[in-house]
Amino acid sequence: MSILFDKEKQTFTLQTRSTTYQLQIGPLGYLLHLYYGRRAEGCFDYLHLPRDCGFSANPYELQDDRGWSLDTMPQEYSGSNGADFRLSSVEAETERGQIGADLRYLRHQIRPGKYALNGLPAAFDCGGECETLSITLSDAASGLEVELLYGVFEAKDMITRAVRFRNGGDQMIRLHRAASACLDIPFGSWELIHFHGRHTLERQLERRALLNGIQTIASGRGASSHQHNPFVIICEPDATETAGTCYGVMPVYSGNHRTDIELDQSGSVRIVSGINPDGFSWCLAPGQCFETPELLLTYSAEGFHRLSHTFHRFIRENICRHDRELAERPILLNSWEAMYFDFDETKLLNLAREAKDLGVDMLVIDDGWFGHRDDDHSSLGDWTANPRKLPHGLKPLLKQISDLDLKVGLWVEPEMISEDSDLYRAHPDWALTVPGRKPAVGRNQLVLDLSRREVVDWLHETLSGLLRELPLSYVKWDMNRHLTDLYSASLPADRQGELAHRYVLGLYELLERLTEEFPEVLFEGCAGGGGRFDAGMLAYCPQIWCSDNTDPISRLSIQYGTSFGYPVSSMGAHVSTAPNHQTGRTTPLGTRATVAMSGTFGYELDPAKLTADEKREIREQLRRFRALSQLIDSGALYRLTEGGKPPFTAWQFVSPDQGQTLLNIVLTNPEANPRPLHICLRGLDPDVEYVLEDCAFYGCDAAMPAGCTGPITGAALMYAGVTLPPMLGDTPSAQLVWKTKNG
Repeated sequence: MSILFDKEKQTFTLQTRSTTYQLQIGPLGYLLHLYYGRRAEGCFDYLHLPRDCGFSANPYELQDDRGWSLDTMPQEYSGSNGADFRLSSVEAETERGQIGADLRYLRHQIRPGKYALNGLPAAFDCGGECETLSITLSDAASGLEVELLYGVFEAKDMITRAVRFRNGGDQMIRLHRAASACLDIPFGSWELIHFHGRHTLERQLERRALLNGIQTIASGRGASSHQHNPFVIICEPDATETAGTCYGVMPVYSGNHRTDIELDQSGSVRIVSGINPDGFSWCLAPGQCFETPELLLTYSAEGFHRLSHTFHRFIRENICRHDRELAERPILLNSWEAMYFDFDETKLLNLAREAKDLGVDMLVIDDGWFGHRDDDHSSLGDWTANPRKLPHGLKPLLKQISDLDLKVGLWVEPEMISEDSDLYRAHPDWALTVPGRKPAVGRNQLVLDLSRREVVDWLHETLSGLLRELPLSYVKWDMNRHLTDLYSASLPADRQGELAHRYVLGLYELLERLTEEFPEVLFEGCAGGGGRFDAGMLAYCPQIWCSDNTDPISRLSIQYGTSFGYPVSSMGAHVSTAPNHQTGRTTPLGTRATVAMSGTFGYELDPAKLTADEKREIREQLRRFRALSQLIDSGALYRLTEGGKPPFTAWQFVSPDQGQTLLNIVLTNPEANPRPLHICLRGLDPDVEYVLEDCAFYGCDAAMPAGCTGPITGAALMYAGVTLPPMLGDTPSAQLVWKTKNG
């Protein structure tokens, strides 16, 4: 049993393979958080001693016990407008004006299997590996019931959290804040790692000591955003890749999110995470329920690599529901950087023939195939073939491409609408706009109101029609602006605060219907690149275009930051042309491939513009990636250096059986008279001998010294390491593959 209830001590103990999480029904029914950390036995209530802190109020029933205050005791889910002045998890208001929530234990249930959420993506149970704990708290004054949901995946060291609110009273209750989880860490010194950025430079790692006060990581853009990814890490100051304590907090949500981290007067840390409460409200009539997005929670005592491995495995096996997640992915060539909007039927067929000659698996037709679209000013919403570019329509063209033994993919941006479109002329009220106000525009487009049933149904009918009619194996689902002018003509005035969340629910419903109906189609998420890279989208789209920036040196830091929470199999990464279209930088073709091979791998260029030597090199890249794809997708990733930092970046993949490993290295800052380029590998079997199976250097003239080719023990590779030959040139790179001697 992974969930134990001690009736005498009133404790709930959640055990995973490596961790223990414990909470207790305390005095007056308040639910206290006792411990979350390395697996241990016992009752941990002895850690939390009552103390009179001063100006920390006491519950009325304990007014003579000035040492017991909600303001100083660790809470499992904090209320509001009471004696706890720290971050609240819920803010509620009744129609009679009662504000706040005084939450006390009502009941609990332990059951096998995983709880389910309505309309929200959530982790799923694979063959009875999960147990559920449900604890219901209630506020007597309002009748609000708060059901805390815990999914315990013992073998995978993962605990999921969600909350179900129910109005058990006789009057309307309005939620102004409804967090998915609260976690109090009462002792220790901590730092925050978060992943900030902007369009074309997403998920840049930043690490800072916690301040006395509140630090907030949030998005109010209607999407998880390029600017602030919802995933955060709390770690000890001396935590490294291979040692130290760290907690990972990851919302399974694609909309407005917020995680607050408070370091309080007692030195305790409180983390409250979930839907961003700014602009949010939700009305609950008597008997109605509201469910929060799920949150993934894990702990590592062995540094960041162990934390990452836990998230990577769990996302691949328990979040991504698509059959494609564990299947071999196609290597594609995308038309965007090859042609942008400038194509027609003849050009696309020529591109397909060139792609087939190179040996890729799929051609993807990107933006510009529909309506009368020649730039970004028109036609979003008119999902029929552009008659000028494709006079015979899509179906005959795609058949000709399929006849070349190439799979076909198509770009769409379903959530958006152009003012210059037949759809907008027919349904201008379907766009998000505030009455009497000119809307903001982004990329010359508006946003469809996905909170409306008729909009979701129309999109489903339109997109499912395309998928039924056309031989498509892949859909690239883009979103090229964030939400502004939030107002829905379908919601009354007192429910407009529900719009942003209802939009995300509409998106999830649409994706749910399409992925269930077309399981053979691979959906790739995209939002101006990596603007909606989150666990919620990964439930439907097992890969997401990591960034619109295809420059390999920029990608080193982008993919490095992404890898802390998200698996390599989810990162869309392509080899593009040089000079790069975003940075103007020129890098060797092999270096571009080395970086893209830490993702789903594909191409974003026009093969007709390549030399014969470059085409031969690409064919060799395809051979190498196909040989290594299973290792890259399912192997354990080790970050050997800090991504993008000079003078070099190195990372490694190790197969689950430790029989094969791939070392990738990119020299970002070649130097005159360089120091030796020395690297220690990780994750190998120390007692087994390895031999160098494959070795390639790009952009430089170098070869591995004989001593590194093996046989050499895993212990030698990990503890003594390897010294690479000097790599001189313009951002050269290398790929080295070792396998066990008898493998």
